[in-house]
Amino acid sequence: MTTAGAPDPARAAEEGVLAPGGYRWLGQGPWSGPIYMVISIEKQMIHVYSGDRLIGMASVSTGMKGHRTPTGDYPILQKRQWHRSNLYSNAPMPYMQRLTWDGIALHAGHNPGYPASHGCIRLPYAFARDLFALTKIGTLVEVTQARLSAALQYDALVLSDPGSTVVTFGPAPGRGSVTLPPAPVDAGRGDAPMLEIDPGIFGMVRG
Repeated sequence: MTTAGAPDPARAAEEGVLAPGGYRWLGQGPWSGPIYMVISIEKQMIHVYSGDRLIGMASVSTGMKGHRTPTGDYPILQKRQWHRSNLYSNAPMPYMQRLTWDGIALHAGHNPGYPASHGCIRLPYAFARDLFALTKIGTLVEVTQARLSAALQYDALVLSDPGSTVVTFGPAPGRGSVTLPPAPVDAGRGDAPMLEIDPGIFGMVRG
């Protein structure tokens, strides 16, 4: 809560421009809402939200010309604290969080303040470490051309269902929302949902 006439720290931080390699967290958590990220290629920044609350931001380095980072909505598919690229000279990619199976990921890396990667989103090392601890498989990441703001709302149809985990993200007017239904559970495999993945594509990350 801020006093009358006092600047809103979150708004002031959101409007600020971070230096290359810079980051900040707006509080210490724990966070109650779902974690959601928006990455702006034009601004070379990432904003991290807990529900509709901005909780952190950092400068990033996205894909250079010829290796542009694709825009779109992506769930985190895989997480590895220590990872190396099998596409680019075994380059180290600490705190890797995969967004696509053809090589796009979040990871700690060199951050010069402009697009310099082979398609991945490079993060400041300490920020990448903290972010890795916050996320889980399925956490949503939106890559935009310019926008950093995000809107999140719980689906009104399921608010009364205590067993539902459906969350609807509405990032921009005029765009369809992304709805994540509860994962189906195979009773023959126990209580945890299973995801079958071709092991041959593990490690294919651009950098």
